[in-house]
Amino acid sequence: MFNRDGEIYRRVNTSYAEHYDALVDSGLLEQLVDRRLLVGHEEVSSFDSPDPAPHRTLRPERISFISYPYEWSFSQLKDAALTTLEIHDVALRHGMTLKDATPYNIQFRQGRAIFIDTLSFERYVEGSSWVAYRQFCQGFLAPLALMAMVDVRLGQMLRVHLDGVPLDLASAMLPARTWLVPALLLHLHMHARYQTRYKDAGAVRPDGTKAGTAPSVRPMSKTAQIALIDGIRRAIQKLTWTPAGTEWADYYSAESYQDQALADKKTVVQEMLGSVEPGKVWDIGANTGVYSRLAAEAGHGVISFDVDPACVEQNYRIVREKKEPGVLPLLLDLVNPPPGSGWAHEERESLADRADADVVLALALVHHIAISNNVPLRMIAEYFARLAPKLIIEFVPKSDPKAATLLATRDDVFPSYTQDGFEEAFGAVFDIEESRAIRESQRVLYRMTRRLA
Repeated sequence: MFNRDGEIYRRVNTSYAEHYDALVDSGLLEQLVDRRLLVGHEEVSSFDSPDPAPHRTLRPERISFISYPYEWSFSQLKDAALTTLEIHDVALRHGMTLKDATPYNIQFRQGRAIFIDTLSFERYVEGSSWVAYRQFCQGFLAPLALMAMVDVRLGQMLRVHLDGVPLDLASAMLPARTWLVPALLLHLHMHARYQTRYKDAGAVRPDGTKAGTAPSVRPMSKTAQIALIDGIRRAIQKLTWTPAGTEWADYYSAESYQDQALADKKTVVQEMLGSVEPGKVWDIGANTGVYSRLAAEAGHGVISFDVDPACVEQNYRIVREKKEPGVLPLLLDLVNPPPGSGWAHEERESLADRADADVVLALALVHHIAISNNVPLRMIAEYFARLAPKLIIEFVPKSDPKAATLLATRDDVFPSYTQDGFEEAFGAVFDIEESRAIRESQRVLYRMTRRLA
């Protein structure tokens, strides 16, 4: 992969030529792209390079925002897993196999999962096992089982274990009843025991002798491998998680709005969004995405962030049910955003490094950051200014029922948390272009533009 003048390209080295040509000649590439399972690409002229000339140079379609598995809801990770299995199944029927099955090869585009690694395919060799089987179980099956059967928050283990949740760890954390589920017994528990037993197979001991070898793998026919995929697919389809408070109204009743206030807030947000050229909106603290959808209706592409896994799950289910291409729900704890990770902190970018929004929408959020997490208003303003040049934000005063609830169990050590203090802090970083009080509430909406450095 390399970047040239803002475009992403990919070299197909001569060592991969046979597999790439088979991918094209078999019809697999065309079918996967037509079914929107794989990003398309165009072949372009090779660039001058001191390295040996590549077999091909590709310019893949761009994904507007790169997200990571630990930012997905349960159903997003599940859909990504099922998409990966479907791709491998289709590949086998074309005489190819999927050699990489990491969740990092999946992105979400126009409301659905899509595979992005064109070079993850190779010719199928009769009798061979699925080389990516362990990777799939660690990256998809293990975290999904933990999220469904222990705690949905365990999806965050993927933030630490970039290669997927170790199977011995997943096996130890899963409840005993999962040993009675045939698919989980085979693909997680017994798989973990096999890995543990033979992890040092072939290694040389300090005395110069070799450890025992793992038993030889029995040949697996293509039919057997397709059956294996089907069994894993059924196991994943049976994994479910129901978010607390399945009625969406449960979330909105917690906002302490009268009907008139809620209607007025929607109107004001629509008008403020209408004053901005259509672009990219980051809705931070989006709940289940009501205001994200207002932004999408105004022509914006929206990343809809929330800290609550239940809200993100509900939001994604709406996107999937209504086939909404303009909203991408993601999980985000703004006071602990994902950092750069992987080798040299550069394999996966931090949230701020991925910031490409034109507008940040921050509604019913600032009091949680300032009061619950002790973040000064000026620091909040400066961080939002890093994320986008424009900001639509709601100020929630201490007298508001929700802010009062936050203060009920702690001392009020926030003398500068006032409307004047808010305007002073944000006015140091942004030009405040508009402020409008929400009727029948004490809250105020602001539209701001970042000051030039």
